[in-house]
Amino acid sequence: MNTPRFHSISPFLGTDDLPATLAFYREKLGFDLAWEWGSPLEVAAVCRDQVEITLTCRPDAKPDGISRIYLAMDAIDIYYAQLQQAGVPIAVTIGDRPYGMRDFSITDPAGNVLCFGQASPQAQPAC
Repeated sequence: MNTPRFHSISPFLGTDDLPATLAFYREKLGFDLAWEWGSPLEVAAVCRDQVEITLTCRPDAKPDGISRIYLAMDAIDIYYAQLQQAGVPIAVTIGDRPYGMRDFSITDPAGNVLCFGQASPQAQPAC
């Protein structure tokens, strides 16, 4: 019997300034443009490795307000240093947390919170 398995997640994040937010993800966070749609531009996606994030400034996009996502990754200390060198403001500095993760957070130009985390070596995987 086959068991359903999740392969990835592609969250939608709202923004009031799609070109500026796209530039932030591409130039500061190292994502590539996956696709874009609309004239004027209303929706676009950025990708890196197996992660795709859709950015939208459509007036009918819901929910309104900021979103918060958690991205699991490897080599977190190297990525943290790259973001610092790129001048990305760090909202929560990197550290080892009691919940078994080494993580940090940033805020994108639209106010969305991106948390980056790597399991601590002694942590047991949840999934």
